[in-house]
Amino acid sequence: MFFPFTFTPMIRSFFKPCPCILLLLLFSCTCFTSSEAYDPLDPNGNITIKWDIISWTPDGYVAVVTMNNYQKYRHISTPGWSLGWTWAKKEVIWSMVGGQTTEQGDCSRFKGNIPHCCKKNPIVVDLLPGTPYNQQIANCCKGGVLSSWAQDQSKAVAAFQISVGSAGTTNKTVKLPQSFTLKAPGPGYTCSPAKIVKPTQFIQPDKRRVTQALMTWNVTCTYSQFLAQRTPTCCVSLSSFYNDTVVPCSTCACGCQGNSSLTGDCVNPDSPHLASVVSNSGHDKSSITPLVRCTRHMCPIRVHWHVKLNYKEYWRVKVTVTNFNYRMNYSDWNLVIQHPNFENLTQLFSFNYQSITPYGSINDTAMLWGVKFYNDFLMQAGSLGNVQSELLFRKDKSTFTFDKGWAFPRRVYFNGDVCVMPPPDAYPWLPNAGSRQEVPLLVLMMTSLVALVLLHAYA
Repeated sequence: MFFPFTFTPMIRSFFKPCPCILLLLLFSCTCFTSSEAYDPLDPNGNITIKWDIISWTPDGYVAVVTMNNYQKYRHISTPGWSLGWTWAKKEVIWSMVGGQTTEQGDCSRFKGNIPHCCKKNPIVVDLLPGTPYNQQIANCCKGGVLSSWAQDQSKAVAAFQISVGSAGTTNKTVKLPQSFTLKAPGPGYTCSPAKIVKPTQFIQPDKRRVTQALMTWNVTCTYSQFLAQRTPTCCVSLSSFYNDTVVPCSTCACGCQGNSSLTGDCVNPDSPHLASVVSNSGHDKSSITPLVRCTRHMCPIRVHWHVKLNYKEYWRVKVTVTNFNYRMNYSDWNLVIQHPNFENLTQLFSFNYQSITPYGSINDTAMLWGVKFYNDFLMQAGSLGNVQSELLFRKDKSTFTFDKGWAFPRRVYFNGDVCVMPPPDAYPWLPNAGSRQEVPLLVLMMTSLVALVLLHAYA
């Protein structure tokens, strides 16, 4: 029989206030990372790097390195990914196919053949499209661009072949590389240590024979928006047909003007030197720091959701994505929107659509992206720096309402990053909403006058 009261003295003695315990709890709270490191809409999304040894050489091995993007809606855009690691011993890279290292390093100890790279911590990048065929392998040479898994699985994989020397020549003597890093193109990814797994099997083209790698190890890299940048990259504004109020992006949503250390530079669109500033910034291809149009929100991207029309059995929404970044053309962009009525989406104009259901049968999240060669390329800030579409929803009479902000999205992502939403109390409200009725100015004046009279009378 269980008697809870018999344990009371022990519990009380354990929870006596102790300075060391309080300090420990405080320290542990400060050690936790931001909740943005976990994405509830794509909890298992990652980039998996697979290293397959396919043959041995006199002083090492030949391996095929494959990178799979298993993230539903986060892709890698130009200037593309770069993969780094640290060798466990004194390995060198004799040659590569489908990729190259950014630096050769010090190869002065070699007198005959000069290796492709002698650095202890090489960094590999993808080759560009148009590379000669004798330097290509399957899934290479895309300039480091990887599609998201939901948009195009065939373009969500990259690969290169590497010949490693001064390494082990058996499964027991090979040492796994350490400290993997992935930039896409900036920071944000954290990679796990390499782990030996079951060798990969390869099905031959005739489908009648299966071969396998001599040795395989995996590395898993996960993304955190908190690590990628100190400030958000997009914001959301709202409007509706039933209210004249346009809710703008929150002031300083992505930073404030004058704080260039956090938000980068901004340019006034009316500046006479705008063209020269933009052209000069275009020469720095390696820079991923935004050069944004000076606004109250200072965000590179703004997503506007407008409740446009109300029909008897349907209602219509217009979505506009505007680019305020003079340094970036967003290719193969995507938008993820969470709203309870996506289960009843009837028609979509000029955007592609795919449902994302992270919670089983609950269909309240949609991924939208542009139509190829039509509006999949979001131009830099300017007159052409926007894309837009309209969504037609069927009404479900049991749930549909315009009241209390129901018609507006719960959460919005652009290119996998969470956008800053306006505060809920600022949403456009229905004209007959009693909780948001304005007090007439005359009533305020009369109330103030009465208060002054009473104060004077009892003074």
